[in-house]
Amino acid sequence: MERMGTTEFDIYLEDLGRRAQAAKAVLQSLDTAQKSHALKQAAEALKKEQGKLLSANEKDCARAKENGMAQGLLDRLTLTPQRIESMAEGLIQIAGLPDPVGEVMEQFDRPNGLHIEKVRVPMGVIGIIYEARPNVTADAFGLCFKTGNAVILKGGKDAFYSNHAITEVIQEALSQEGVDQNAILLIENNDRAVTTAFMKLKDYVDVLIPRGGAGLIRSVVENSTIPVIETGTGNCHIYIDEAADPEKAVPIVINAKTQRIGVCNACESLLVHRKIADRILPALGKALLEKEVEIRGDETVRAQIPQAHAVTEEDYGREYLDLILSVKTVDSLEEAVAHINKYNTGHSDAILTEDKDRAQKFLREVDAACVYVNASTRFTDGFEFGFGAEIGISTQKLHARGPMGLNELTSYKYQITGDGQIRP
Repeated sequence: MERMGTTEFDIYLEDLGRRAQAAKAVLQSLDTAQKSHALKQAAEALKKEQGKLLSANEKDCARAKENGMAQGLLDRLTLTPQRIESMAEGLIQIAGLPDPVGEVMEQFDRPNGLHIEKVRVPMGVIGIIYEARPNVTADAFGLCFKTGNAVILKGGKDAFYSNHAITEVIQEALSQEGVDQNAILLIENNDRAVTTAFMKLKDYVDVLIPRGGAGLIRSVVENSTIPVIETGTGNCHIYIDEAADPEKAVPIVINAKTQRIGVCNACESLLVHRKIADRILPALGKALLEKEVEIRGDETVRAQIPQAHAVTEEDYGREYLDLILSVKTVDSLEEAVAHINKYNTGHSDAILTEDKDRAQKFLREVDAACVYVNASTRFTDGFEFGFGAEIGISTQKLHARGPMGLNELTSYKYQITGDGQIRP
C-alpha cells in the first residue's frame, strides 16, 4: 500500500477495528466443536498451500539478505517445509486442547442466597505487533481463535509477503467453513506512522501484545493507549554450579546456545563456579568453538580457553541473537543469583547442579518467568509446555507470566444469580 496521510491512517485502521469487532461477536457464538473444526481446516490449508507460502517467504528472505540481515534474524524469518508443518501441527494441537471459554473458575454462595460464579471469557479483540517471524501469524490466529478472540496483526515489513500469504490462506479456509474471515486481519501498510496509530486504537482493541526486540517492546509500552501485555527480550543465563555434572552440563549449554541462535530462549550468558572451572571450561570451550561460538570471558575463562575474547560489562546485559556467549566465573551461588537478577530480562534462567538444596535456593531466588534445574532454557516455549503454541513469553507480572497459551488470552467475569434479593 502507498503512504497515506494521518487521516487516512485513522480511516484505514478504524475500518479494520470495526471488522474485528463484528467478527468478535460471531466468534463468541461458536461452540468448541465449531472452533476446533475450523482450526483443523486452517491447518490443512497451510499444508496444502505450502508452495505458495514458501514462494512468498523466498521473496522476503531474498530482500533480507540484500539488506544484510543478521543470521539469527534471518533464521527467524525463514520458512521451510518442516516449519510450515510445525505451524499446521500447532493449530491441530490447539484444536485438541480444552476450550477455556466458559470454564467456571470459582463458584460460591453468599449468606443472602446469591450464587456467584467466576467464568472465563474472551478478551475480545487482540492486537499483536511483531517482527520478522511469520510463524507468529499462524500461532497468534490459532490461540486467539480458540479463545473466541478476533486478532489484528501488525507484522514486520521484512516478513510482509510471508505474513500476507499465511493470512490469506487462513482467511480462505475460514470462509469455506462459513466463519467470518475477519477473525484474522493483517495491517498491510508498513509505514511506522500506521504502527504508532495502531497503538492508540483503544476503541476497538482490548489488549496489545508486542513480540520482538527491546526497541519494539519499549516503543509499544511507551506509546500505546491500549493495555499492553509485555513480552520481553531474552538475556537467558545458565549457571554451572560447583556440584554440576560435567557430562550433563556441556550438552545442555550447547543446546541452549546453538540449537537456534535467533530466539528469545537461547542462552546468552554463562556463569561457572570457580571450583569447577578447570574441570568444565576446557571441554565446554572446545564444544562451543566447534559450533563457531565466539566466547567473551573474564580472566579465569581466558586462562582455560585461550581463544576467548575479553568480556565487558556491556556484554553481560546483551541479548546477542548470534553465535556469541558471555562467560563469567563466580565464587558462590549467591554471587551467581545476584548477577543473574541484575542482568537478566526476567525470561528464562537455569542452574546445573546435583545438589537439591542449592537447586531449590536458585529456584526461589532467581526472578524470572521460567527457572530451570538441569535443563536447557530452550524449553521455554508454548509448544514444549503442551500449550499447542504461544502468543509470546510474558516477562511481566500482571495478568500473565511465561509462555502465554489459551488461558492467558482470556479474562473473566462474575455471573451472579439471585431470587429477588435487594441490598438493604
